[in-house]
Amino acid sequence: MVPSDSGFHAWVMPFMIFLNLSLGTLVAAVGFWLIWGGTVSPVVVVGWALTVGLFLWFRTESITELWAWSTLLLGLESFAWPLVLMIQLRGQAEALSEPEMGTILSAVVLGLFSSVFWISFSYGLFKRARKLGSAPPVEQAVTVPISGANKKKKKGI
Repeated sequence: MVPSDSGFHAWVMPFMIFLNLSLGTLVAAVGFWLIWGGTVSPVVVVGWALTVGLFLWFRTESITELWAWSTLLLGLESFAWPLVLMIQLRGQAEALSEPEMGTILSAVVLGLFSSVFWISFSYGLFKRARKLGSAPPVEQAVTVPISGANKKKKKGI
């Protein structure tokens, strides 16, 4: 049995917003943690998660916009991943070995592919959120063109 509409929405909508906010923040935090490959302190990851959570809480007005921002952050993190890896590997030695060069190549290919995907996905969500958030279009009067045969019939009547 489904509760009355007002009671159902009063309970479900805040829960759904909180659930999506938590999941969006978790996605961005896991992406941040993967960038640094476990070399960063958990306190920094928690700090990033709190920052992203507060940003999403105050910046977004709908679940669609929340996921648009989360996927944009994930796309930017995916783009930053190969750069961070190159900086980390370059700091260890003057010349990189062949396996390290292969790791960088894999990171660049996967990072660019996933960043393009997530940023494009984010763009679609932002576009959808903007369309849903705008006022409904004003109806315009539709004029139906009258064919030549219909004109002759009207004149003949």
